[in-house]
Amino acid sequence: MNDSYDAIVYDLDGTLVRLAVDWEETAKRIKPIIRTHGGNANADDALDLLPVAEEIGAADAIEPHLAAAECAGARQSERLPIMDELVEAAAPVGICSLNCEKACRIALAAHDISKDIGAIIGRDSVSERKPHPEPLLAAVEKLGVRPERTLFVGDSDSDQETARRAGTAFRGV
Repeated sequence: MNDSYDAIVYDLDGTLVRLAVDWEETAKRIKPIIRTHGGNANADDALDLLPVAEEIGAADAIEPHLAAAECAGARQSERLPIMDELVEAAAPVGICSLNCEKACRIALAAHDISKDIGAIIGRDSVSERKPHPEPLLAAVEKLGVRPERTLFVGDSDSDQETARRAGTAFRGV
C-alpha cells in the first residue's frame, strides 16, 4: 500500500509513540492562566484548553507549560509498532504533530531513531494547527512531493480531517 506514495507523513502521539504526559495535571497548571485572561477553563485535558487559549489571546502564555509537559513525556514515551514502519519506509518520511516540534525531536531521539526524517512540523512550526491543512502541507512541501502523492498516517478524526483538507491520502491506526 505504501509503495504507491511518494512520501509518508506520520502523526506523532498515538501513532508513532505514546507520550507519557499527565494531561489533567498539565491542565491544572494552565487553568489559572486561562481564567486570568477571562477564559472558560472547564476542560480537564490541557490540549482541550489550547483552542480556548487561542480564542482569548493566551496561547503564548500556556505554550511553555504544554511544551514542557510534552518534552518530558517524549523522553519517557512508549514506542508504538508503527514506528517500525517509519524506520523501514523506502519513501521519504515526515512528521506532522499537534505536539511541539521539540517534543517530536526528543521522542525520536529517545527511541534511537536515526532515519532521516525529511520534515518535522509541530504545533509551533507553522501559524496554524491541525486540523487546518497548513501543518501537513508544510511537511509535504518540505519533503518535495505533491499532496495527492502523499499518505498521512494518524490516529484521530482530526488527523483524518487534516488529510482531507490537505488533499492527501489517509490511513488510520
